[in-house]
Amino acid sequence: MAKDERIINIEHLSKSFGDKKVLDDINLYVRRGEFLTLLGPSGCGKTTLLRMIAGFLQPDEGVITLDGRDIAGLPPHMRPLNTVFQRYALFPHLDVYDNIAFGLKLKKTPEEEIDKRVRRVLKLVAMSDYEDRDVETLSGGQQQRIAIARAIVNQPKVLLLDEPLAALDLKMRKDMQIELKEMHKKLGITFIYVTHDQEEALTLSDTIVVINEGKIQQIGSPIDIYNEPVNAFVADFIGESNILKGRMMHDRRVAFIKHEFDCVDEGFGEDVPVDVVVRPEDIYFTTDPAKCQFTAKVNSCTFKGVHYEMWVDTDTGYELMIQDYDPYPVGSEVMLYIDPDDIQVMKKERTANNYPAKVTGEGKVEFLDTEFECKTEGFAEGDEVTATIRFEKVDLLDHEEGADLTGNVVFILYMGNHYHLTVKTETGENIWVDTNDIWDKGDFVGIKILPQDIKLSKPAAGNE
Repeated sequence: MAKDERIINIEHLSKSFGDKKVLDDINLYVRRGEFLTLLGPSGCGKTTLLRMIAGFLQPDEGVITLDGRDIAGLPPHMRPLNTVFQRYALFPHLDVYDNIAFGLKLKKTPEEEIDKRVRRVLKLVAMSDYEDRDVETLSGGQQQRIAIARAIVNQPKVLLLDEPLAALDLKMRKDMQIELKEMHKKLGITFIYVTHDQEEALTLSDTIVVINEGKIQQIGSPIDIYNEPVNAFVADFIGESNILKGRMMHDRRVAFIKHEFDCVDEGFGEDVPVDVVVRPEDIYFTTDPAKCQFTAKVNSCTFKGVHYEMWVDTDTGYELMIQDYDPYPVGSEVMLYIDPDDIQVMKKERTANNYPAKVTGEGKVEFLDTEFECKTEGFAEGDEVTATIRFEKVDLLDHEEGADLTGNVVFILYMGNHYHLTVKTETGENIWVDTNDIWDKGDFVGIKILPQDIKLSKPAAGNE
């Protein structure tokens, strides 16, 4: 891509608030005229990134360039950007016309030019007959249109939108999504949009940047993000998914739910653990025994307006979600198949918990800022080692008593026959757990690891 196609370039951007790293080595660029969406759960860092682009926050490290110019230290009002916030921040003492004209008047724009531009943007946001109205008499959707008009009347190079539709009801939000898309086409300027709403991101965007815990997980078009997620977090966060443990047998052949399937993926190696994603709409019913790959029993069937959502128990003990236009009665035995193109194989991010550790004495090792009992035969006090704990060997308690350390559940992934949890410990590190117990996100838990379940090895390596 030619450099001049990039209006914004971000390199190695990091930001911390106290001890908490909110953004960690962010690298991305924004094309001129693009609709780019920063998508992620609450607290992932997406709004912090937008505020740094706007100039309301300064990065600890890294560079933001606009049209090739480093804008570090440039105050917000000197940047050719405008921001639309979730709270519309309209001036209650001014009418619609004067709210929109406010920025132009500050710049001492000629009255004739102000009038021309205000009336043009009022038409663009379908509010032409509202210029004399008191803003407090407008609906939420109308106020949002005025906030957008006030931003675009200044003819910014980039429009920044921080969850601008979050306060609207569902129908109004969907209507405004269509209007925003049309505005983007008509204006031809660059939009950078922040949301935690996956459907909104898929509807509006040319490019989606998925962020979690301050790190970019994936950048791609809506189609790429949905059909080819790079990891389990993205697959789970974008739409509904069946995410399952698998094993790549060899190129174009993968095993999961205790069956083998043809697939289109290559280059993973032979007999290696992987994660597999199959979207609910990509599992098909059949009445042809020759086409059937596995069987299942329907245990629930719910009408969702456009399709039916069914949960089935497979013949090998896994639970899968299926979406289909035709319902199948609860209790019915069904035959199922999956096309090779609809199986997405992903590299496994980690196969166990691995932590850099130190032997502190006979039968003792320290990691996660905590001393644990374990077998230390073959190692001496002071040795730097790696402590490995399998996911299923971490026990979660609903109390602190008897726990080695504590933490909070921050991510839950259902994998067909168990839950895979991410627990952020009191030390700020993550520990991953496989369990059949049901926990909720945010739950405070005790963490217990038995001595025989900690395996030590050399050389020391970081947690992968």
